[in-house]
Amino acid sequence: MTLTVMNDSEVRSLLLALSREEVVRLQEELAESLHEYSTGAQATSACASKNQPKRSSIPAPDHQTTLFMPASTTTSRGMKIITLATPPAHSPSASATTLSSTSSGSPHPSSHRSQTPSSSHRSSSPSLQHSSAQSSSTPSVSSLKHSNSNSSQTPTRSQSPSLSSLKLNESSSIASSQSTTPRGSLTLFTPCGTPYAFLAAEELTAFRTALASTLIFNRRQHVHRITVFGAGKQAAWHIRLALLLRGSEIHHVDIVNRSSTRALQLLREIYTAPEWADLRTANEKLRFSVVSANHGEFDRMLKEHVRGSDAIFLCTPSLTPLFPAEFLTSPEGRRKGRYISAIGSYRPHMVEMHPDILRQAVAPEHKNHHHKHASKSGVIVVDSLEACLKESGEIRQAGLGAEQLVEVGELIMVKKAALKEIENGGEGEKGLKKWLEAGNVIYKSVGLGVMDISVGEGLVALA
Repeated sequence: MTLTVMNDSEVRSLLLALSREEVVRLQEELAESLHEYSTGAQATSACASKNQPKRSSIPAPDHQTTLFMPASTTTSRGMKIITLATPPAHSPSASATTLSSTSSGSPHPSSHRSQTPSSSHRSSSPSLQHSSAQSSSTPSVSSLKHSNSNSSQTPTRSQSPSLSSLKLNESSSIASSQSTTPRGSLTLFTPCGTPYAFLAAEELTAFRTALASTLIFNRRQHVHRITVFGAGKQAAWHIRLALLLRGSEIHHVDIVNRSSTRALQLLREIYTAPEWADLRTANEKLRFSVVSANHGEFDRMLKEHVRGSDAIFLCTPSLTPLFPAEFLTSPEGRRKGRYISAIGSYRPHMVEMHPDILRQAVAPEHKNHHHKHASKSGVIVVDSLEACLKESGEIRQAGLGAEQLVEVGELIMVKKAALKEIENGGEGEKGLKKWLEAGNVIYKSVGLGVMDISVGEGLVALA
């Protein structure tokens, strides 16, 4: 048997060359693997969740952690070993903003320890307060949009933006000194133990996470406006796959990041790199914008982006919520159905989304409400019920139980069966279809080894 070996550059080149049809095929194969993971019988399926080995970790130098992630499918066995920086449980300089609330509702600076959700302040929504380290003056540029106007600071579709000339004011309190990008490898074996592939895992991990994250996104009715928090590999792959899968329908891509420098680097890549050429011109209405925490209008623009989005991708290893809960829990915030994918936080002390948003999503519907709002299901979609109950900070801090979670592998296949029944003239599960396509859907992922094997197998077949 041939042994396929690919370094990270080779993996990246292969992934960037994928056509939409190839991405859809990889996504369908991933959905099948996740379905088998969720529903497979222990005695007959190597992919079933009960047959998956537990992952383990050991400390590494410089506040890093090495993870060992074994997994199995019906056709392969595999081991992913990655090392990544882990944010400390409490860090006063981890973010440019702090989320806090008092009983009177007036904002005040608070430590990360006081931001941990508790029963004493679940009823109040936090407000956004800028860090004291932030400059009081508005930076020369921290937001950029792609349009057809002739403004000197706004690029047209026929030219690349002059990003090199932008002057950026970034507070030292929001500069990231250590990358959280996982580095390591994925080794694949046949069921008999013969190794057949050794792949660098950095680009692969970002791609497979975005591939799973867009499973539900690809089935949404409205995707005109997407907001992405973060500007690293995860964010880039979420933007790329969203455009590859639904580019003709997307009008706005809003990038929100604590560092304006890194966000503009990503925007420069989108505007200038040859591999983005077809995607950045997917339709004449497509616009890009960047907003960072040191922008003078950050509070207003953050609220506008979050509430106006059809889909929100959270791709940061944040220790505190990225936006106030009230943006989405208030009557105004609930009027629109949106898809939220939270994939950046993967430890109990890490949160990207305020737990109040999850609590509201699973709360029983009240028939006597006086506000029109989008439908909800009463459950949070997860990649792994067991892993998210143990490792997801949002789910743990919201106090959710197993009965309030459903695995995406089970849900996707239920939807497929329901759609088939409707096509054949039956009733199907129209409520489920309506919720998945137009309601408020939250997907939380902490990562599964099965995802790596499924996508790794597909890439080896394409190599």
